[in-house]
Amino acid sequence: MKIIGNLLWLILGGIVIAVEYMIGTLALMITIIGIPFGLQTFKMSWLAIWPFGRESRVQSRSSGCLYILMNVIWLLFGGIWIALTHAIIGLILYITIIGIPFGLQHFKLTSLALSPFGRDIVRIK
Repeated sequence: MKIIGNLLWLILGGIVIAVEYMIGTLALMITIIGIPFGLQTFKMSWLAIWPFGRESRVQSRSSGCLYILMNVIWLLFGGIWIALTHAIIGLILYITIIGIPFGLQHFKLTSLALSPFGRDIVRIK
């Protein structure tokens, strides 16, 4: 079922989201200051390309003040807009019964977009 969901996700726009994240990754990787943020958009692109059967979990080592500072900077300089976009798309998909699984994936991306530093993408078994 996960494979069918992922294939439908790719066909119905998931590939566009992943490509946009990859373009953002390349743009951020140009500067030295943007490399940590580019790594986070790369993480988001991996979740956006194949979201069914994966989730983001908080790492056990992510309790330092550097993670908090980087998440605040991320949120101020664009993370809030990414999260709002995914939340709005998720709400629109929730209107239809067929779109509920895809809306859940957008909410998964919303939580990752709010605080990507200190999170890992793991497979669900």
